[in-house]
Amino acid sequence: MKSVEEHLAGILNAVPLLAPLDIALLDAEGTSLAEPVTAPVPLPPFDNSAMDGYAVCAADVAAASPERPATLPVIGDVMAGDQTISAIEPGLCARIMTGAPMPAGADAVVPVEWTDGGTVQVNISRPAPPGHYIRRAGEDVRAGQVVMEPGVRLGAAQLGMLAAVGRGRVPVRPKPRVVVMSTGSELREPGTSLAPGQIWDSNSFMLAVAVREAGGVGYRQATVVDEPDKVLETIKDQLTRADAIITTGGVSMGAADVVKDVLSGLGSMEFSKVAMRPGRPQGFGLIDGITPIFTLPGNPVSAYVSFQVFVRPALRVMQGLPPDPLPTVSAVLTQEIRSPRGVRHYLRTRLNRPRGGGEDQRYAASPAEGQGSHQLAALSSADGLIVVPEDVERLPAGARVDVMRLP
Repeated sequence: MKSVEEHLAGILNAVPLLAPLDIALLDAEGTSLAEPVTAPVPLPPFDNSAMDGYAVCAADVAAASPERPATLPVIGDVMAGDQTISAIEPGLCARIMTGAPMPAGADAVVPVEWTDGGTVQVNISRPAPPGHYIRRAGEDVRAGQVVMEPGVRLGAAQLGMLAAVGRGRVPVRPKPRVVVMSTGSELREPGTSLAPGQIWDSNSFMLAVAVREAGGVGYRQATVVDEPDKVLETIKDQLTRADAIITTGGVSMGAADVVKDVLSGLGSMEFSKVAMRPGRPQGFGLIDGITPIFTLPGNPVSAYVSFQVFVRPALRVMQGLPPDPLPTVSAVLTQEIRSPRGVRHYLRTRLNRPRGGGEDQRYAASPAEGQGSHQLAALSSADGLIVVPEDVERLPAGARVDVMRLP
């Protein structure tokens, strides 16, 4: 059997980097930046006031106090975006609003709270040193400075930064479009009635949402019966809209495992047994030389764990992002667990913070009672996966374990 690392490395070495697109700023949310972005002008682009108050010459108010306020004539108002007052002389001042450009000759801003609020002349009761409440040009970003590097995932703050440097469009690696399809003649659409021997399809709904949680665009394809021609036709039909395809079911050793049968030998498809539990039967390849296809097991927990371990990192690489695994925390077991030697075991668990504080506060991991690969109820209530290494068969209560945090 392959190790988890070997199978993942083969996937990451094969998946293609999506070609960049130049798209409108608001459409770029959730994508990753494809090129560095530089600032064409400094930010702020000019000296401006950080407060509502009065633009003054600091020397004119150096001796101001509540007992002996400095009194200055007010020559007018400076609003944000206003250029009507471009300069003031010593002995004069101007009312100024937050964000308004500093007039030449003024070297401090006195907050309105330190004054009597006069509009013709103003009494100032406190001194303001040079530079007081002034935002200097370029103090946030210098002209020509790289404000964002390739590979940054674009969220609200990042898009705000791009807008602040004047970018209306931006080159990005798009979110991968991923088609998810379940195979099996026993599967029926949720909302329909079941005959004996039939079940409702859950995998395709679960994995389409998992794709979206991972930063992709998930499309669900209706279930496909176990007929080789139908399975192959449906897969090929998805190539026009998919950057990647995920199938579940039909990859083990059964007589009706048609996904494995129809894809074996097609493109670079390979089917493997991976030393993990759940999720041992795996398949991966580029079926047209370009489009990755992940053939995951049919049991829902196996499919979900396989997605998090193998597919999620691959979707990140396709976007030019590092193949980071799910975040991992250290936890203390609340009960003993056992694991088969030679496989990496992923056990569903609930994480709890013990009561009390301090830096030594640890998570407590309570393994779910149902650990079968078909037991979706335990997965739906879990928020983590305990990772048991291949060489460990038993861990007692109180042992420290690594836990992958689920989305």
